[in-house]
Amino acid sequence: MAEGMKNNYDENQIQVLEGLEAVRKRPGMYIGSTEARGLHHLVYEIVDNAIDEALAGYCDCVNVEINGDNSVTVTDNGRGIPTGIHPKMGIPAVEVVFTILHAGGKFGGEGYKVSGGLHGVGASVVNALSEFLEVEVYDGEKVHVQRYERGKVVSPLTVSGATDKKGTKITFKPDYQIFETLEFDFDTLLSRLREQAFLNAGLKIVLEDKRAEGERKKELHYEGGIRSFVEYINRNREALHEEVIYVTGDKDDAMVEIAMQYNDGYNENIVSFCNNIHTTEGGTHETGFKTALTRVINDYARKINMLKDSDKNLGGEDVREGLTTVISVKVHEAQFEGQTKTKLGNSEVRGLVEGTIGDKLQTFLEENPAVAKTVIDKAMTAFRAREAAKRAREMTRRKSALENTSLPGKLADCSDKDPTYTEIYIVEGDSAGGSAKQGRDRSFQAILPLWGKMLNVEKARIDRVYGNDKLTPVITALGAGFGEDFDVSKLRYGKIIIMADADVDGAHIRTLLLTFFFRFMKPLVENGNVYIAQPPLYKIEKGKTEQYAYTDKELAQALEEVGQGAKIQRYKGLGEMNPSQLWETTMDPATRTILKVEMEDAVAADEIFTILMGDKVEPRREFIEGNAKYVSNLDI
Repeated sequence: MAEGMKNNYDENQIQVLEGLEAVRKRPGMYIGSTEARGLHHLVYEIVDNAIDEALAGYCDCVNVEINGDNSVTVTDNGRGIPTGIHPKMGIPAVEVVFTILHAGGKFGGEGYKVSGGLHGVGASVVNALSEFLEVEVYDGEKVHVQRYERGKVVSPLTVSGATDKKGTKITFKPDYQIFETLEFDFDTLLSRLREQAFLNAGLKIVLEDKRAEGERKKELHYEGGIRSFVEYINRNREALHEEVIYVTGDKDDAMVEIAMQYNDGYNENIVSFCNNIHTTEGGTHETGFKTALTRVINDYARKINMLKDSDKNLGGEDVREGLTTVISVKVHEAQFEGQTKTKLGNSEVRGLVEGTIGDKLQTFLEENPAVAKTVIDKAMTAFRAREAAKRAREMTRRKSALENTSLPGKLADCSDKDPTYTEIYIVEGDSAGGSAKQGRDRSFQAILPLWGKMLNVEKARIDRVYGNDKLTPVITALGAGFGEDFDVSKLRYGKIIIMADADVDGAHIRTLLLTFFFRFMKPLVENGNVYIAQPPLYKIEKGKTEQYAYTDKELAQALEEVGQGAKIQRYKGLGEMNPSQLWETTMDPATRTILKVEMEDAVAADEIFTILMGDKVEPRREFIEGNAKYVSNLDI
């Protein structure tokens, strides 16, 4: 164990900042929402506290169990929460942790060198939002037990027995008075816990589902740490070099580790963390990495004469094409910025990352010339494609195809120009486009019909996107550019609604469009501008009564209501609906259902698009076989 890690962690390290009154009144302020996302966040907070013990060097195993009653038990083998009487509060320190907001060992005491979580908020918030919470602390001699209900103590801290173990066991059941759903999703928890296991090499995390509908158990343990993380992300791609490049460095109270591997794809994938918190908006560590990587690759390319004196430098986009990178930094006092507080702001981290890449990546390239040549070859090919794309872009602009002076001929625009209110339907086929144009509200709804299959951008560089006859109308209509030129502030419509047939071809078109938006207009997805229309599958008529059903379950309910003799029409395509039907069922904001496309997990989203639209057939076959049971409507 590192020098200085062995320090006292007792009741004197638990510092109090304020009380717990507001949590149950405004849970969204603390966990984001009371829907499924907030429900799972409770588990993350308790697990994060256990992982902080691992970061401090005192824990190597965390067990998470979903119990039959949808309560969750998290057990670790760390030091155990202190149970002595708190010097200021006069109650056991463990009770302080669970009943007082902003109380914990992470506010300047010596309990933790670095930590994640909500910095002392987590345990008390989970307690406040739980129907009940029970904590057991093992201090190596005694088992201490206490129970709370909706944040309040219902039994004092008592000793229930003797033990030679150390650690903490917490069981909590989310409160039905607070949450809209109480059902935990195994795969959602698995994704987050796998991420944490990768970030903490050697830590074992066991997730077990004990509910009757299907018991599952998964053990997560990666000695390779973030190297294993990169291999996992790249598992559905063709790696250009077998060994994952790994560098690490430290300075003062900060340390960084970086793992990277190139694949034969065209998209970069940088995943960064600070103190195990996913920094989805990037920050100083990503900036330092990008700057140093571009400099090192260019310097080495010139050193071995792959770039001549007269050649331009390779750009950042070129040296990062096909690169998967995981960056993990640990700092004593993390400073987060950005709208969602997921952007790292520590200025000293940039210098640390730049220095580490500058020194150690240079050494790696010199010691592995074959890998270095492969990387530089790919970057130079990307550079040539980007230059070709630049020429195509300039030519296209000269023709005014990407300027607002010339909108697509098939676009039926709306009269309102304020994107706060406007929306565009991207519709499959001219027939459905015609119905949509007639049925729409022209004041705020624009219609853009598409025909035929568009380019699969997962298998194409940016130079092939310019001038593509299926994509150019979309780019032009939206008005915000794409790729490195994309500017969400220039977007002409606040809602972009994909409206395709409810069959295999329609699903393919939706996936192609979503792939394009994700790869070349990602802020659209991140900002929640993209939606999917939900046209009905059936029309039920009996006498003068008409009903629409969007699922087979709704059809069965409708038939039960109207009785025998009903006429059922199965819509094979949007073109079968007349304009008034399309408006009533799919386009009228008062009656329609549209699904917002959200991206909570960028790593998972990247993986899905790679599986569905990439070159490898086997992962796609496995995905289809594994998810076939969830398909409710499939036209063949």
